[in-house]
Amino acid sequence: MNTSVKNTTRLLGAGLRALLVLSVICGVVYPLTVTGVAQAFFRAKANGSEISDGNGDTVGSSLIGQTYNLPKRNPDDPQEAAQPDLRWFQPRPSNGLGSNSVNQRYALILSGATNRSADNAELVTWVTEAKAAVVADNSTPSYTVRPEDVPAEAVTSSGSGLDPDISPAYARLQVHRVAERNNLPVRQVAELVTEHTEGRTLGFMGEPRVNVLELNIALRDVRKG
Repeated sequence: MNTSVKNTTRLLGAGLRALLVLSVICGVVYPLTVTGVAQAFFRAKANGSEISDGNGDTVGSSLIGQTYNLPKRNPDDPQEAAQPDLRWFQPRPSNGLGSNSVNQRYALILSGATNRSADNAELVTWVTEAKAAVVADNSTPSYTVRPEDVPAEAVTSSGSGLDPDISPAYARLQVHRVAERNNLPVRQVAELVTEHTEGRTLGFMGEPRVNVLELNIALRDVRKG
């Protein structure tokens, strides 16, 4: 009986010591080490890849897209469709993005794709209407957008619905409209697109892309200047 009690006490003591040691290592030492390394070598990424404007205010993350819409005429009407603010470059369509502009508001609503098949009647209607809107919105007196020039990501959302990037083709398609709406030379706006076009990761992974938030911040700086 005494031997049994001693063994039990010894096992409990060993278990408590292991619990204490592992709690300190896994709950204190490891998190502090990982956090320290992340802050020392990957500070921007560790803090959410935040993007700041010229005043040092955080306006979003380079990893999550935003919309650039005009204020609603009736903010209390949930049925009123948001209208894009055509002074800005527009992102991919998505129901998952908060209604924002280049400012300090950032209201993330949800994440998710349409999950509809390519021949789904509702999806076909969405894409058809979205393509017509892209053509109408981006055609100017000096530049006509043809339906066949509209890239796929201009009328479809990404898998997450939160893609922050568009293709260089879609950015270039918007150049004339953005230039006209902001009274800027087309060449100057086109140069902004070129400057903010990122190539494939490591030269072979992914596709060239343009971060819409970063591009619109640069556009705003040009407008102010």
